[in-house]
Amino acid sequence: MGEHVNIAKPAALLIAATALVAGSTVAATAAAPDGTRVTSVQQVADHVLAGHPKALSSSADQVRYDGLTLTKAQGKVSAKDLDCAYGHLCMLVNGTKFDFYKCQTWTVSNWTGNGPFTNNQTPGTVARFYNQDGSVRWTSTAYEAGTANWDPVYSLRPC
Repeated sequence: MGEHVNIAKPAALLIAATALVAGSTVAATAAAPDGTRVTSVQQVADHVLAGHPKALSSSADQVRYDGLTLTKAQGKVSAKDLDCAYGHLCMLVNGTKFDFYKCQTWTVSNWTGNGPFTNNQTPGTVARFYNQDGSVRWTSTAYEAGTANWDPVYSLRPC
């Protein structure tokens, strides 16, 4: 079925990445997987990069992986304002923009609430969002934009 990337393992790193790009105060009090206290955004970025060998770069408002970019949301964003490039699947989850552009299965954690999404992939491409047991929670066929309930999405496959 193709490559599977777990961006939730270890879960602490995804939380740290979300805190990093969301500018959350959690970044100042997060703990690394080894129990080390993380006291700065740079330390959070260092732990994210160490825990995810495919992480390519990070800054104060963005972490970039092979196939995914996480960016701090700028103000209130709707589906029409999500700025999702052609060929990408984008969504806003808890103040973080997830921009998927590689066809593989991604495991996620701590996705809660509602948020906008834009499936701007090749017309007819189906993105699938999965429950914890692996069953399909919902699908989106490109082009589509709207608001989704992320609670609970445990994994997704953009294509």
